[in-house]
Amino acid sequence: MSELKQTLDALYAARSPQHLSNDPLSFCHRFADPLDQEVAGVIAAAFAYGNVAIILRTLESIFSELGESPRRYVENFDPQQGLRTFSSFKHRFNDGRDLSALFWSLRCMIKQAGSVETFFLNSYDKNDEDLTAALNGFTSSVLAIDYAPVFGSEEIPADSYFPFLFPAPAAGSACKRLCMFLRWMVRPDDGIDLGLWRGVSPAQLVIPVDTHISRICRYLGFTSRKSADWRMAREITTALRQLDPADPVKYDFSIAHLGISEGCDGKDSMHCQSCQIAGICPQLRADRGKTKV
Repeated sequence: MSELKQTLDALYAARSPQHLSNDPLSFCHRFADPLDQEVAGVIAAAFAYGNVAIILRTLESIFSELGESPRRYVENFDPQQGLRTFSSFKHRFNDGRDLSALFWSLRCMIKQAGSVETFFLNSYDKNDEDLTAALNGFTSSVLAIDYAPVFGSEEIPADSYFPFLFPAPAAGSACKRLCMFLRWMVRPDDGIDLGLWRGVSPAQLVIPVDTHISRICRYLGFTSRKSADWRMAREITTALRQLDPADPVKYDFSIAHLGISEGCDGKDSMHCQSCQIAGICPQLRADRGKTKV
């Protein structure tokens, strides 16, 4: 346990601006006002699925329309104008209607509660072990907003992928993008994460599980599950909680960027030789064993 913690703490300390520039979180760092950062975080996390280069390109196209203040943009968002502005928008499953619905949801959350954090806190219980129930409640509340100004009907149309932006643990989803957004907002300001939300404990965060986290955490023995679902996310988080009970997802950014920025794919044994976690990674030992055979 000591070697594992020391290695991951060193990996955490080795994060760099280059890693941040290759991450959707970088869009939050473009703004100084916490209110703008919060809104930017929802938008950046929502479309953080797929190839990272395409994600960053999509986000550039969105933020180029938002101007100097994302918060002011969504507070004054006009759905009909938005539908015209983003008529050609496309990011894999999602289109301009879904993006407009996202802006509308932010406008409604802010109008109702004053901020996204306060809206989230309506579903939050500080006594819960983690944010399972809070995420279920938050997603349910967001999807219950009246989207008639965007879709022309109160109900979200069956052919819209807007609900994909707000998954829930109750459906088994790993909720990677929402967990990532929460990490950005809740973890203490460390030059990467922002520490904007003071009403949620970092100890309750659940790790955002993407392909890199699921693979590398299997290597490290944090999970034996094969499906990147909510059960895997909680299993990995439980393991990380043994290393840092107060801040278990502090290692998420650095572990994920072993894959995102450093090229770890579990296939290139030459790359493994220089990996920062080579000393504790069973995958490297397995590859060495295969080589000997």
